[in-house]
Amino acid sequence: MDSTRTVAAIWAGAGLPEAALAELQLTGQEPVVPSSFAVGTAAQASMAAAALAAAELGHARGVARQRVAVDMAHAALECTGWFSLDGQAPDLWDAFSGLYRCADGHVRLHANFAHHREGALRLLGLDPSTAQRSDAERALAGWRALDFEQATAERGLVATALRSFDQWDATPQAQAIAAQPLFTLTRIGDAPPRALPPLQADALPLDGLRVLDLTRILAGPVGGRALAALGAEVLLVNSPHLPNIAAIADTSRGKRSAQVDLRTDTGQAQLRALLAEAHVFSQGYRPGGLAALGFGPEALAALRPGLVCVSLTAYGAQGPWAARRGFDSLVQTAMGFNQAEGEAAGDGQPRPMPMQILDEASGFLMAFGAAAALWRQQREGGSWHVQVSLAQTGHWLRGLGRVPGGLQVPMPDRTPFLETSGSGFGQLRAVRPAMQLGRATVGYRHPSMPPGSHPPAWR
Repeated sequence: MDSTRTVAAIWAGAGLPEAALAELQLTGQEPVVPSSFAVGTAAQASMAAAALAAAELGHARGVARQRVAVDMAHAALECTGWFSLDGQAPDLWDAFSGLYRCADGHVRLHANFAHHREGALRLLGLDPSTAQRSDAERALAGWRALDFEQATAERGLVATALRSFDQWDATPQAQAIAAQPLFTLTRIGDAPPRALPPLQADALPLDGLRVLDLTRILAGPVGGRALAALGAEVLLVNSPHLPNIAAIADTSRGKRSAQVDLRTDTGQAQLRALLAEAHVFSQGYRPGGLAALGFGPEALAALRPGLVCVSLTAYGAQGPWAARRGFDSLVQTAMGFNQAEGEAAGDGQPRPMPMQILDEASGFLMAFGAAAALWRQQREGGSWHVQVSLAQTGHWLRGLGRVPGGLQVPMPDRTPFLETSGSGFGQLRAVRPAMQLGRATVGYRHPSMPPGSHPPAWR
């Protein structure tokens, strides 16, 4: 659980220069939040890797290396995703989301989006307009957990059976995940090194770089927010017909926010125009979704040689679940984390980890991968594809080991780490970035704004 060694392993996986690791300054130690897993280490290491890769890209742009500091407690609190609007912390979970007892175990539903909630209720034979959670509990009591998991997957819905680590390890998907690295950086096309804008010595290291952020759910937006905090110009591109989650108010800090309808010729032309000046294209659509519209990684690289594409999936690019939809809470349940936390607590009651750490760490790994691939592009040329998945992050987290007595520590006070800012959603209070640089202040240049607040154009 040594964070410095953890960052070094991430660093080596991207082929970055070992000398940069001397700039790391990591403080704090486990446990910092109530969990039997090394969630503080995962938060700190993924953030530190992202900031260090950005700083190393800045070094490649001609400025001296600089110190990169991350405190573990601060990082863990940032990864809780807590925020308030006008003094009220919103309820982030739908009434039907959560763990349910089945005939032979448990399943977890994710019902935050209406179409997922209504689809699951109809599968249970319930009327979505009148059903109560107690109705869903009674209906699920008659299902076998794996049968319900499979039935929802076949319908494009989202639910997973609760598994132990041993049960997860026996699945073909677990074996596919275990055979893969934490992330992949793949060269997908030829291109010369792209000239990047000049960088001032005291500027944030990603200043002048442009990022298209086509993500909606937590991990991808966290990655785009991290790139914005490190200086990139991030344009969040939402579809006008797809829903968002309440956390968009927090994860949109530092970004401009546009809407583009990729179902139309006009929307596709708008995206191609934006792409012509982009350095990074980040997306978290279901596997194959953008490729079907002509915006898969290889097509993007052909349109914009030298581009870095970043793709997020739930369960990775290989294995029988590669095309399956998923969210952090479901992946935690499927992979054995909920069962293991309950066993560590001594009561055997399944429980989630204290934050959506798979989402949060995956988001910072996306930012790391983007900066690392840009560094590789400067040295080697080419177009690049970065792939991250929640399940690969989960496998990595499990490999960091357990924290004896971790569940006995209280959640630390977040107050010293909060900042308040105006936003298009109301007065926003949230945790400021835990990433710190020696010469520049990490932070957000733009207030969080609702989708469509800006035109689909670069500044």
